Amino acid sequence: MSAGYKRIQYSCYGGPDVMRVEAFPLPAPGKDEVLVQVRFAAINPIDWKLRQGRMKLITGRTFPRAMGMDFSGVVLAVGASVSRFQVGDAVFGLSRFKESGALGEAVVTREDFLASKPDTLSFADAACLGTPGITAWNGLIDKARLQAGQQVFINGCAGAVGEAAVQIALMSGATVSGSCSASDAARAQALGVSTVYDYRLTDLKRLPTRFDVVYDTAASMTVSTGIGLLRPGGCLLDLNPGPGKFLRGLIDRRLKLVIGTPRHEILETLASAASEARLKIRLGEVVPLDGAIQLIRELEQGRKLGGKGVVAMER
Repeated sequence: MSAGYKRIQYSCYGGPDVMRVEAFPLPAPGKDEVLVQVRFAAINPIDWKLRQGRMKLITGRTFPRAMGMDFSGVVLAVGASVSRFQVGDAVFGLSRFKESGALGEAVVTREDFLASKPDTLSFADAACLGTPGITAWNGLIDKARLQAGQQVFINGCAGAVGEAAVQIALMSGATVSGSCSASDAARAQALGVSTVYDYRLTDLKRLPTRFDVVYDTAASMTVSTGIGLLRPGGCLLDLNPGPGKFLRGLIDRRLKLVIGTPRHEILETLASAASEARLKIRLGEVVPLDGAIQLIRELEQGRKLGGKGVVAMER
């Protein structure tokens, strides 16, 4: 394919200073892959964690490396085995974990990591669905097998994954409680969280209720605290796995580790819910590609947007 497309990439693992907006040669899609011209891309913490080298045993040491997981756009080309999309289709989804690349003007990804974008859903909103929606669904539906009538506690219920988890739990017929900052409490209540706790003022170990599912979307809860909040037969969902947690999960089946795994069936369900206003991830700030590195830097340093940081591609 022709060169001249730009993306954020880096030539070594490290902090924000290693990021550059650079042109890159765009490969042709493989037989089960799709080439997408990106309209919008959403920023996630996993983007800078990968760039920092936290998962280099998986991502390897081949450089330059691209950044970005979540995007929406229009199909430019399809591989020989692709059957669900054709050139010109509006789509959204995720890049491949190892290769990334959503924070650029075009990206190649697997067909199964994409879904059609509903006409009623904007490209910006669609770009925000991928990682939060997949992570929430993988935990609540795939791991916990959430059922109607169950009680769910979501630690970090106002973050992107947290608010996706709230809405998916409610769609499943569960009752949701959660924790967040006081400034986000009204938003959480508007989403449908029945009881909201200020995480700064609440000792979660002393909550009066026990739950069928506890989802630590904020990655700030100890395993012992989460396990202590469970009803008999309940489970704790943890999206920040490490070697110690893997070992504990083998011993204690109440602990279930969540590693986001995209499937087009999940993305299609998320798209349907979003098009019907049953699922929405808040937009925080939209910047052009040339402003994306600064926004990533600020988010990495702890800036709060009250929604997703989104990059608009101008090509």
